[in-house]
Amino acid sequence: MEQRVTFCRICEPLCGMVAGVEDGRIVKLRPDPEHPLSRGYACPKGIAMGEVQNDPDRVTHPLRRTSSGEFERVSWEGALGDIAERLGRVPPTGVAWYMGNPGAFSYSHTLWVKGFLDALGSPHYYTAGSQDVNNRFAASALLYGSPLVVPIPDLRRTRFLLMVGANPLVSHGSVLSAPRVREQLLDVERVVVVDPRRSETARHFEHLAIRPDADAHLLLGMLAVIFEEGLTDGVWLRRFADGAGELERLVRAHPPERSQNLTGIPAERVRELARDFAAADGAAAYGRTGSCLGRFGTLVAFLLDALNAVTGNLDRPGGAVFGRAPVPLDKIGEQVGLDTYGKLRSRVGGFPDVIGNLPASLLGREIETPGDGQIRALFVSAGNPVLSVPDGGALERALTQLELCVSLDLYVNETNRHADYILPTTTFYEREDLPIALMGFFTTPFVQYTDAVVEPPGECRQEWEIVEDLSRRIGVAPYSAKPLRQLARIGYRITPKRLADVLLRTGPHGDLFGLRRGGLSLRALRERPHGMVLAEHVATGVLPEKLRTEFGRVRLAPAAIVEEAGRLAATNGGDPSFPLRLIGLRELRSHNSWMHNAPLLMRGGRVHALRMHPDDAAAAGVEDGDDALLESPHGSVTVPVTVTGDMSRGTVALPHGWGHRGGWQLANRHAGTNVNLLAGSAPADLERLTGMAHLNGIPVRATPARAGAGASPAAAAAAP
Repeated sequence: MEQRVTFCRICEPLCGMVAGVEDGRIVKLRPDPEHPLSRGYACPKGIAMGEVQNDPDRVTHPLRRTSSGEFERVSWEGALGDIAERLGRVPPTGVAWYMGNPGAFSYSHTLWVKGFLDALGSPHYYTAGSQDVNNRFAASALLYGSPLVVPIPDLRRTRFLLMVGANPLVSHGSVLSAPRVREQLLDVERVVVVDPRRSETARHFEHLAIRPDADAHLLLGMLAVIFEEGLTDGVWLRRFADGAGELERLVRAHPPERSQNLTGIPAERVRELARDFAAADGAAAYGRTGSCLGRFGTLVAFLLDALNAVTGNLDRPGGAVFGRAPVPLDKIGEQVGLDTYGKLRSRVGGFPDVIGNLPASLLGREIETPGDGQIRALFVSAGNPVLSVPDGGALERALTQLELCVSLDLYVNETNRHADYILPTTTFYEREDLPIALMGFFTTPFVQYTDAVVEPPGECRQEWEIVEDLSRRIGVAPYSAKPLRQLARIGYRITPKRLADVLLRTGPHGDLFGLRRGGLSLRALRERPHGMVLAEHVATGVLPEKLRTEFGRVRLAPAAIVEEAGRLAATNGGDPSFPLRLIGLRELRSHNSWMHNAPLLMRGGRVHALRMHPDDAAAAGVEDGDDALLESPHGSVTVPVTVTGDMSRGTVALPHGWGHRGGWQLANRHAGTNVNLLAGSAPADLERLTGMAHLNGIPVRATPARAGAGASPAAAAAAP
């Protein structure tokens, strides 16, 4: 058995792996003990990826849907020829693309998809970011002038870490690449975990239970205390920031005494937390998915950074720092015009783009709403929006109205079972890779390149190769940067590997094509297959070079945030007929909707269940193991109940990524329930500054499920 060194690309730590290969097939995956950061660690998903790699349910040949709704095998030539011909009957502005989460872990997938749409002149670019992280990027655009300038907590030097809506002991970090993150967290003097649930991370550290969707109130209260008690870093503010006075006036209206009934946190506890944060010799406030998916996610992301800034903890050792990646995405994005926020607006709802992304929750409406730019052809790659966007039943009905629907994926899933074509793609072990999008998030500056471990099975192709082939057939060059399009016109073939090598060699650590001895190139990285540590710590003192604002200063009170804070103050208490608030949660053995067909991850009698506090279960008339009917203003689902003291009273939690009825046999046997049927997809239901889905803090009620009770009408209509 040959041992080939590589790295995992399921989630952001990018842990080192060693693949055992026999006869061109991966037969074993194990953690890489020589990886400088992960040092022999990998999570269960990384070990189980071999079962996805070799899954008999995997699509390995192009498929075409027949008139009976079944799929038949066709040739690449036949599939791409027909797709190209049908695209010719659709206006370029009517072509859309949805890319799921795994696309962000490929150095080629995202670039070629966005390049394809830009070459067509279509604005219809949608990703899983609008169910995950886009408001983090929008907050960066408002603060720093670019959505690609994103700080991370300096975990290896911080003394006080405030984590809001993050569960890194399960997620392993997000917008944060920290292999062995548990060890890094244990080295921090004080970690406070703000979460409505006593999560796996909260159990190990100091848990501050908060009511769902109340994070903005907590952060405003902390800022109010810091200004009121003179705990700001005035030197830092005068040197680097504008709007501190206006921010002070804004937060003055939100003292913790006024919001303690909304957060469930006593005012004095908030005051103590604010004082301790400001006094710490190196403090960082950090939020992730749980903080992004409420009604005010952009405001929350903004306030987290504002808290770092006003206490002088932005761009300082132990605070929130800015990675200096080997491929500087912020500079490249600025040069080619990809660092956008609000450059485009969605047809439906008028929401701003975030790095070119428009709100995926609106896909169904964009398909059904007539007029210029109506979506008539949709490509979906590495994604399953029927399960990941709100009200998937409505999206399924809209998919039937398309003139063309094409999926690039590993499986037949709940979305692409409606596609005209399913085109088979590679796993990450079947392609070379350089994690360009994620290198700036490492808490220890690091870079690693990998060649493909094995050849793709059957007729699987990389996404960029499919896009390239289709583009040639319709006469476009699939590149966002105009110089690349010009090179393509004179016959120069651009590949991801060539492009990555140029970007790496001309970057801050590059060899400048031989002018800098010992600098980086793909060749140099191939000689160091376990990766290279580039520095002991993330650089500080880099803020001036990161800022893209008009006057080169951090904006602490942009108009959009001031207005959003006013809207927050005007929100009402909600409908008493829906007394509970629903949140999501990530499971250690799940990753969105695509890893429930691996036996190793599904063993042990896994059940998709609603977590409830004992008092809430008793009030609802349900016991542990019972089925409950869970209803929201948008729909209802029936789901088993797990009663647990980990939940705060008034809060229930249901994991996402379930509700299977695709072409994966094991996943279908453990189907579970699609939690996003309880969320709304109308423009009024979306977070205003980004169009992010509202998936945390959904008002719900729970009652005993009646015999024969099913899912919501939307789910029933979508069922096969």
